[in-house]
Amino acid sequence: MNRLSDIDALDIEASDSIDAQAASWFARNRNDATRADRKAFAAWQAEPAHARAYAEFEQLWADLAQLQQLNKPVPLPQRRPAIWRPALAVAAALLCAVLATHIGAPRELYHTQVAAHAKGMRTLNLPDGSTVYVNANTRLRVDFTAHQRIIHLDKGQLYIEVAADKERPLYVQAGEANVRVVGTGFDVRRSQQQLVVSVAHGQVAFEPAPKTPATLLGAQQRATYSYAKGTLQQQTLTAEEVADWRSGHLSFRNRELASLIDELSLYRPQAPLQVSSSVAQLKVSGNLDVNDPDALLNALPALLPVKTVTSADGVVRIESSK
Repeated sequence: MNRLSDIDALDIEASDSIDAQAASWFARNRNDATRADRKAFAAWQAEPAHARAYAEFEQLWADLAQLQQLNKPVPLPQRRPAIWRPALAVAAALLCAVLATHIGAPRELYHTQVAAHAKGMRTLNLPDGSTVYVNANTRLRVDFTAHQRIIHLDKGQLYIEVAADKERPLYVQAGEANVRVVGTGFDVRRSQQQLVVSVAHGQVAFEPAPKTPATLLGAQQRATYSYAKGTLQQQTLTAEEVADWRSGHLSFRNRELASLIDELSLYRPQAPLQVSSSVAQLKVSGNLDVNDPDALLNALPALLPVKTVTSADGVVRIESSK
């Protein structure tokens, strides 16, 4: 009988330990992982051996979901021959026990990209039952895995009615900002100067920047984060004000001019808008037709002591008329 060398034995022990760690991380990620957990997992997965072990468990889950969906025996995919390790057998058995309580509802993997046109709204029905309303000039990416749901908002604005799933929270990531929810309806706008989160119903945890405490927002609450100042302001809304852009019209009251112009820029990306610091904090009330943003821009001198100046490169600057 052949005997393993000391080096081979050490390799197997190390591999067994990695398998156990992979099983532990997979089970933890299936639950409500904290931000610290996600960072620790990313550091652990940076090792190639760790990433391979974790991928085996993800593939196992995908195979189980496929078998459950078909509800009949099917041949497993062809794989390259591999050494079956004792710890992997134990960890796999433990994993199957954890997943057994959820096997009736396999998680569907889903990935897509959305780029909205200059005008008009798009509606996207997601496989988990959530519905996303995408505003004009918006880019986003949807990334659903077996243990988490992520929507990356690269630019623009969305409103989402989130299907509740306590075991697989949904995250909207806008740059370094993060919004975490289980089941709710809320709006996120990522513009040049601000990041704005407005909640229709339910609750969301809003982290506007790394190493900043999460702000809990409830129904009819809005939080506006200023990129330049690093400040967060909160306000109360009416139910009709949350994601009112879906109707084609925005109503605003006592709105700071700089904030209004930042939102207006979403609807006219072809010509940048700038606001002079001398008039940035002026308050204005009115309505905006999202299909005709220049109508509001042209009306501003009648509402406020301002004027618009267009430079040779097409930039429109709003300055004091005094």
